[in-house]
Amino acid sequence: MTAAYEDVSFSELLHHPAATARKLDGVRALRLRRRDAGDLALMRVDRMEQDASVVDFTSRLLVGLVRTDNIEALRQALPEALPWSTFLPAEDMDTLLAELVATARGAVALDNLAPIALLLTQWRHSAEIYADPALLAVVTREPEGDLGPVPVPQADE
Repeated sequence: MTAAYEDVSFSELLHHPAATARKLDGVRALRLRRRDAGDLALMRVDRMEQDASVVDFTSRLLVGLVRTDNIEALRQALPEALPWSTFLPAEDMDTLLAELVATARGAVALDNLAPIALLLTQWRHSAEIYADPALLAVVTREPEGDLGPVPVPQADE
C-alpha cells in the first residue's frame, strides 16, 4: 500500500522535475510546499480519475439509500462516518443528511467537491456548539433590549 502523500518543496519540483515526479511511484500524491502561498498537490491523472469515480459512486449510493427509504440505515451509519455528528439534535441529523445528499449530487455533477467540504465544515461547527453547553447558551440566548435600527441595504448598480 502506498502512503497518502509526501511533502516536497515547490522548488524541488522546479529544479528536479523528473526525480520529483518519480516519487509518485510510491505515494498517492505529492504535497508541494510553497512559502508565500497555499500548498499544491501533484498526482497522476489516473489516480485522480479513480478518486473521482469513488466519490461519484459514494454520492450515488447515498442518494439511492435515501430514495429507497433507507434513511434509518444512514442515520445509524452517520456517527461512524462523522463522529462529531453525535452532538447534533435528532432533527438536525435529518437536515444534515438531506443537505449532504443534495450537495453531493450537485458537487459530483459539477466535478467540484468544495461544496461538500464546506457543508461538512459548517455542520461540524454546529456540532461543536451543541457539544459545549456554555457556548450553546451564548449562541441561543435572546438578545436583551432593542438592537437599534437596521440600515436599508444599498442597491448594487
